[in-house]
Amino acid sequence: MTAVSTSTSTSTSTTTTAAAPLATEARGTPRARRRGLSPGRRLPATRLIGPALLLALWAAASAAGRLDPGAIPAPWTVVRTAGHLWSAGTLPTDILTSLERAAYGFAIGLTAGVVLALASGLSRVGEALIDGTVNLNRAIPTLGLIPLFILWLGIGEAFKIAIIAIVVYIPIYLNTHAALSGIDSRFVELAEVQGLSRLQFVRKIVVPGALPGFFVGLRLGVTGSWLGLVVLEQINATSGLGYMMFQAQNYGQSDVILVGLLVYGVFGLISDSVVRLVERRVLSWRRTLSS
Repeated sequence: MTAVSTSTSTSTSTTTTAAAPLATEARGTPRARRRGLSPGRRLPATRLIGPALLLALWAAASAAGRLDPGAIPAPWTVVRTAGHLWSAGTLPTDILTSLERAAYGFAIGLTAGVVLALASGLSRVGEALIDGTVNLNRAIPTLGLIPLFILWLGIGEAFKIAIIAIVVYIPIYLNTHAALSGIDSRFVELAEVQGLSRLQFVRKIVVPGALPGFFVGLRLGVTGSWLGLVVLEQINATSGLGYMMFQAQNYGQSDVILVGLLVYGVFGLISDSVVRLVERRVLSWRRTLSS
């Protein structure tokens, strides 16, 4: 009997000793897997690597004679042309005009998108009146409204600003409304139990819950304002970057066209980076994959 007990104890001890490394390895596997799935530490200025690589390829292809200078001028030619336009005073004037149009249209679209999203997301009556109308507007090509808006508002600045505002407000409304609709109903019940007023509910529950979707819509709206401006400034305009590019097309000046495109691209990249920076600061309390 003692021998059997001793044998059983020895077997159990051997099994436990053999299983210990397996248990340790099993416990260590999820930790290693979590570490491997993480994207890692954020690197500074990573979004500039792609544009810098594209610029390097463009310069290398131009220097090797692989690109037709008449169709795609070399980067140094474009920079030289931009310097001439700046010294002549043409480029600064066109840039200021384009920035003014984009700013007015963006401000109106931002205000309209947020107000409509709040009215639709916080009220069933507002949702019935607003959501279907906005989605109908989204289904209609915005640039297809240009002839109608010219008849309504004339060929001046008003129709350009109105079209930009429409391009901006739609993504802001859609993403903010989706974020509002996605707020957990348990937070609403908690607010009711705590006896929060309507204003406190909006400030403490609605705004924090809607901010992530709002910033997604804001980024799309900023980009949309520049995309709409490219087209609008080539229609019945007498100034602006789009007008400059349209005139260059008539005279076959591809370098001037590239100057306008690069300015649009730089403005778009800068504005998107500013929105991303504000988003990280405002939503610093979140722990997400990107952070």
